[in-house]
Amino acid sequence: MKYDKSVYRSLTLITQFGINMLVPIFLCTIAGVYIGKRFSVEWVVIPLFVVGALAGFRNVFIMAHKIYSKESPSRGKGTRRVEPAGTARTVENAVRQPECGKESDESLADSMHNCHLEKESHYAEKN
Repeated sequence: MKYDKSVYRSLTLITQFGINMLVPIFLCTIAGVYIGKRFSVEWVVIPLFVVGALAGFRNVFIMAHKIYSKESPSRGKGTRRVEPAGTARTVENAVRQPECGKESDESLADSMHNCHLEKESHYAEKN
């Protein structure tokens, strides 16, 4: 029987959420038990358990935030898409940007030179 990839992806996400939540709780609780027995301070387990739970909630929140920001193609108000350095474009630039290399009669060097001149004049008009 062949399962859909989304089933495996969902199981993986559930497992990751569980691991991200339980590992900090167990580690802090074990550290609390060790410290409590070593220094005869048994009550230290409770604050370390709480710290572990808070760390687990933080891990789950960060992971969920990353997942939902990747899956959500639509952006709400107040969110902005960050472009890689040097590629930020306005809508006007994306629409009006000159197209180069369409002429097949020119040699490659002439085509590149003309394209460069078109882009220079385009950006000179903008500024």
